[in-house]
Amino acid sequence: MYATSKIGTILCLAAVLVPLRGFARPRPFPQEKKDYLTDSESDKIRDALNPSERMKLYVSFADDRLKKLQYELGRPVPERHHDDVLNGLINAYSGCLDDATDEIDEAKDKQADIHESLKLLESKSKEFLEGLEKIEQKGGPGLGGYKDNLEDAIQATEDTIAAARDAQKEMLPAPIRRKPS
Repeated sequence: MYATSKIGTILCLAAVLVPLRGFARPRPFPQEKKDYLTDSESDKIRDALNPSERMKLYVSFADDRLKKLQYELGRPVPERHHDDVLNGLINAYSGCLDDATDEIDEAKDKQADIHESLKLLESKSKEFLEGLEKIEQKGGPGLGGYKDNLEDAIQATEDTIAAARDAQKEMLPAPIRRKPS
């Protein structure tokens, strides 16, 4: 009787532990999705092979958010939660620029050539800054609902321009490969 009880216990433990076996293996954690990016945008960032490509993507996403912000501000009949929509777009814009700026540091660590991306980042950020300053100057009755975030976005844009300029000065030019004579 003791042997059958022992076998029964072993079988019960095996029945419980076998399904758990799949949970015991470590699984890689997916890369954290930024809350201001769509699923397809996150996939594009994840699939980008180098910091230069990611910088270009972040700049295009920031451009998209700024265009949406300008559209929302120009709507004759604003949505119900207009301030929330505007603040969300402004924060998403700032997040994209911050992440593009973070890619500069990663490129430095990897010694990647990002000269072209830095020029794009600087020129587009200057355009973005002009657009944000026009929004701030225009003001309007609803400005109070998003003014703080707008000022933060202007500051983030100025910081991005400065970071791109500094990186262009610090980073060595890409090596020129000469054909053997």
